[in-house]
Amino acid sequence: MWDTIFPYLLSGISVGGQYALIAIGYTMVYGILRLINFAHGDVFMVAGIIMVYIAASGLPVWISVLLVLIITALVGFVIERVAYKPLRTAPRMSVMISAIGVSYTLQNLVLYITGGLNKQYPAIPVISDSVKIGSATTKVVTIVTPVLVILLVVGLVMLINRTKIGMAMRAVSKDFETAQLMGIKINSVISTTFVIGSFLAGVGSVLYFTNYPTVIQTSGAMPGLKAFVAAVFGGIGSIPGAVIGAFIIGIMENLIKGLDVILFKAGAISRPLGLAIFSDAFTFALLIIILVVKPTGLFGEKTTDKV
Repeated sequence: MWDTIFPYLLSGISVGGQYALIAIGYTMVYGILRLINFAHGDVFMVAGIIMVYIAASGLPVWISVLLVLIITALVGFVIERVAYKPLRTAPRMSVMISAIGVSYTLQNLVLYITGGLNKQYPAIPVISDSVKIGSATTKVVTIVTPVLVILLVVGLVMLINRTKIGMAMRAVSKDFETAQLMGIKINSVISTTFVIGSFLAGVGSVLYFTNYPTVIQTSGAMPGLKAFVAAVFGGIGSIPGAVIGAFIIGIMENLIKGLDVILFKAGAISRPLGLAIFSDAFTFALLIIILVVKPTGLFGEKTTDKV
């Protein structure tokens, strides 16, 4: 029984780690701006497309990866300055509509560049290699992902808790107006937040597309939505909550994909029931349940709006 479950569990941990890197971007931006950046999943997709074209130029793969991360961080910076900064004092609904506009702009830009054709993501040495762990044969990226996610999250938490920019982020997230009155450069803090979130989305794209090596303009939609659900599930605004929520969703999603096989080998069913089609539905059903039972998520804090 364990030999049947283990490959799906391993895959779920890997996918959960990739969702976590996207979810952190959602939760950081919300923590400071109280904004759901609907374009964040598309930044993840753009990172994948950039990698396809940079790798095709003949540059060494590891230099290509580094360039992708830098360019993706720059894309996040430009999006914030062009689409969100001019709306700093606008109603929250206006900023949300702007985020949706950025999302569709990025998708259509990639559609124009690629002609809507699937692009093959390049194989990355070492992490694209296969490895056998117990009863499971998987790629090295599956093992690397959770380790890398933990290291990046620890580094991010240290940045937030022990550096000047991190203190400024925490101050802005607690009270935007007071932080501004105290002399904190709000625009710099917000831009840094977008840069960090986009950089992590770039890392997530390298890991994700190594496992699912086809990139099109809509490739960021579903991972982005699931990462958003993970952020809400964990308590949007909480980085540890987003990471834990992402791992839970990744594991449950992959276990559901293998539920037919697991039940069949356990003798619980005599023929496949097609339960794998509910793997995506589970994520959004979970979102509904969380919003009904605990709207603030697992680690979210209740906030009181000022009147």
